[in-house]
Amino acid sequence: MKKIVPALLTKDTRDLAQMLKVCADFTDYVQVDVMDGFFVPSTSIGVNDLAGLTCSIKSEAHLMVQNPLLWLEAFRQFGSKRIIFHAEITGDCRKIIQEIRANKLEAGIALNPLTPIAHIEPFLGLIDTVLFMSVHPGFYGAPFIPEVLEKIKFFKKKYPHVLTGIDGGVKLDNLVRIISSGADYVCVGSAILKAQNPQEAYRSMERVCHE
Repeated sequence: MKKIVPALLTKDTRDLAQMLKVCADFTDYVQVDVMDGFFVPSTSIGVNDLAGLTCSIKSEAHLMVQNPLLWLEAFRQFGSKRIIFHAEITGDCRKIIQEIRANKLEAGIALNPLTPIAHIEPFLGLIDTVLFMSVHPGFYGAPFIPEVLEKIKFFKKKYPHVLTGIDGGVKLDNLVRIISSGADYVCVGSAILKAQNPQEAYRSMERVCHE
């Protein structure tokens, strides 16, 4: 069964706390997005902003940052179960995966739209998930890039047992096409969190997944 994962992106700690509270009413799992202003031009909450925040539901971190290791302890304390970092960073991906594992967290790699699948193939036996970006990352509400769906179809045909997600530009009107790509889970930001009724927006997408 396909899963809808609300993606939380903000630079305001109180806003994040409110998003977590809202999402807890209709889901048991969220993704917290982080941007550092270097890997992507925008910024979000900082490492220190997570201190003292609690999350009553399971979560993962999507780190759109140049140095994901700076965030491991903060998200471990936050209670996240998985850390997803980007394949395009300049660091040693293998060492980063090892460090994530050493912190008893699951590891995932995100792939930008223009990055070839071959870039992550050496690490597929070491990670728990691959997250395909269907936007150029860094902003809520960025336009969806449909060519990524063919990329996912190719990947799932070659690696059918690898847990695969898609993130970016997901709306109710393109969800059927997205699901048909073979992605196992769909991360949704503004279409849920910016909706007038986030719970109903989530439920509507969930119904499409179950059809």
